[in-house]
This record gives sequence, structure tokens and C-alpha cells, in this order.
Amino acid sequence: MIPRKQIQDVLDALKRQAAVALIGPRQVGKTTLALEVATQYDAIYLDLEDPSDHIKLSSPKLFFEQHQDQLVVLDEIHRTPEIFDTLRGVIDTGRRENRGKGRFLILGSASIDLLKQSGESLAGRIAYIDMTPLTALEVDDQDTLWLRGGFPDSYLSETDRDSQAVRQDFIRTYLERDIPMFGPRVPATTMRRLWTMLAHAQGTMLNASSLARSLEISTTSVNRYIDLLCDLLLVRRLAPYHANLGKRLVKSPKVYVRDSGLVHALLGIDSMDTLLSHPVIGNSWEGFVIENILSVLPWSTHAFFYRTAAGAEIDLLLQFSDNRLWAIEIKRGHTPKPTKGFYQACEDLQPEKSFIIYSGKDDYPLSEDIHVTSLAGFLELISG
Repeated sequence: MIPRKQIQDVLDALKRQAAVALIGPRQVGKTTLALEVATQYDAIYLDLEDPSDHIKLSSPKLFFEQHQDQLVVLDEIHRTPEIFDTLRGVIDTGRRENRGKGRFLILGSASIDLLKQSGESLAGRIAYIDMTPLTALEVDDQDTLWLRGGFPDSYLSETDRDSQAVRQDFIRTYLERDIPMFGPRVPATTMRRLWTMLAHAQGTMLNASSLARSLEISTTSVNRYIDLLCDLLLVRRLAPYHANLGKRLVKSPKVYVRDSGLVHALLGIDSMDTLLSHPVIGNSWEGFVIENILSVLPWSTHAFFYRTAAGAEIDLLLQFSDNRLWAIEIKRGHTPKPTKGFYQACEDLQPEKSFIIYSGKDDYPLSEDIHVTSLAGFLELISG
């Protein structure tokens, strides 16, 4: 088992809240982490996709009362959203009886129903923790992580071919089971084509009308399908930064398939040699770096990109809770140099710090205003 950084977050949250929701896509390691947490508690685990476990909750209030002194782990909670109302009553009763913390650990493979139901029923009673794929802080082989992505089964496969098969199975599971379960009826072939188009367009401006024409569906449908992929934590829209600078700013978001391994699987990239010669290499690296950074951001930090019609551009702009700005340019290669557009953007925004994150391992100042750093070095800096 690769130690995950979220385990301490879960343990800390259970000490202050009655319920903790661990949210992340399928096969990201939520169950493994929850079972590890359970070893530190008197806990009972229920997989709500297992009929034998599901039937135990035919009378959920009675079941929870019988296990009121245990941590109850509920996996795939979105299968039984009606339980949330029962949880609210059980938690409130427990609080009155001095059993108000560490009662439930809830796991969900999507944010849609989980956040909606728990937000309505468990406000003030639940903590949320995002479970991301593996990051460059958690593994040593950055290139393998980039190629295969951060889903543990994919990263830990014996060969690149095995890893590719794992990711193809993952994609098929979502297309045939999860997407129909969570969203409107979408033909699997249409959704796969859209997902593949988004991989080809990795790190570019979202053009829903162009995608709609290629798929021969409406722009409204494209936006709805992308919303679903975002809610399933598979795709990210990165919003543009808007400031009153008297400049024409780009208004469309940039779109990324969140896991680099899925980008490569969708595009048929099955080895590092193939990746290094593929046109997507630069944007794939950019998305990989961005996802790693966003997984460790301090609370209440917001992420954007910045681009003007004149060509000034910042790949990733971090705005902290006190409105400080950090500007980040992302480069693949070992001799990174900022673009003219990056200099122009920094003149526009006057960020507190400016960085170039590249694929090398050394950290050094490029100038008085710009620091070159490795991905691992930047993650250590920002997470600290």
C-alpha cells in the first residue's frame, strides 16, 4: 500500500465531526484508505454495492443504533441516498448522548448525489475530503506517474501494457455503468467520442459548439455531458481570471481530462516513447502538473488561468485567501524559458511570486522575479 496523504486528514476530521465524506472517482483508493482508518477504530464496513451488505440497511435507524459505539463505514453511499435523512437523526441523537464525533465514514465515487444529499441533510455535521489520484509527492517515479496516471492499479501495474488495459477497463466501466447511473441517458459511443475529443483538446479553450458539430448533437447536450464528466471528477474546467485591467480577457474556460493516464489511454498512447513523439505531450504535461498542484492547495485558495486577446498568458494563477497571487508557467523540457506572453501577464497582474515548473529536478532562480522549480519541489513548497 502506498501511504496516502489523505489518511491523516480523515483521522483529524473524525475527531471533530460526526461524519466524514471521502469523495473521489472510482478505483482511486478510497476503500483501501477507509479500511486502513478502520484498523484504528472499532469499525464496521458496509459496501452498498454488495447485496448482502445492502440488505443490512433495510432498517437503517435500527442498524445504526445497534452499532452506535462503532465507526460505520458506508461505501458507495450514492446507491442509497435516502439514508442521509436517517443519518441526520442518528447523529443529532448521538450528540445529545455525548456520541457526537467519529460516527460515520462515507465514501462516494461522484460529487453529484453525495454532495447534494449530504448538503441538504447533514449541514454542520459532515466534513468533506477529496481523494485524488496519486501525486508526485506520494511516489518516486514521476515519469511513470505521468504516463500511467495516478489510479493505483494503473500506476502499480507490472508493465505499461497491463497499465493500459487497466485504464481501458476503467473507461469502459464508466461508459457502460456509472455514467448511465448518474446522468441522463447518453449513448456510450457518443460519450466516448466526446471524452476522446476532450483528450485531444487537453489544455485548450472549451469550444462546445465545435464539439457539438463534430458529434452532431446540440451545444446544450455537449455542455450537459461535460457537466456530468466534471461531476464524476473525470474532467476539469479551469476558469479564466477576470480583473478590471482595461484589457480584453479570454472568457472561455480551459478544459482538461483530469488524470494524465486517462488522456493517454483515450489517445492510444501506451509507452513513454509514443508519448514523447505525440503532439499532446506539452498539454498533457501541463494538465498533469496542474492536477498535482490543485491536489495540495491550501484551503480557500483559488486557481485560474490568465489570457488576454493580445497574447499575455499565465498557465496557472493561484489566488490565496488574502488575495496574493502566484503566477506559474509550465514547461516540458530541461532548459525552460518563459514566453513573452508570461512576462506581459506578470506586468499586468504584478504577482507576489512567479515560477516556471519544468520536468527537471533542480531548483534555481532564473531572474530576480522568476524561480525555476521541479514539480516535486513546488508541491513541497505549496503544501507547506
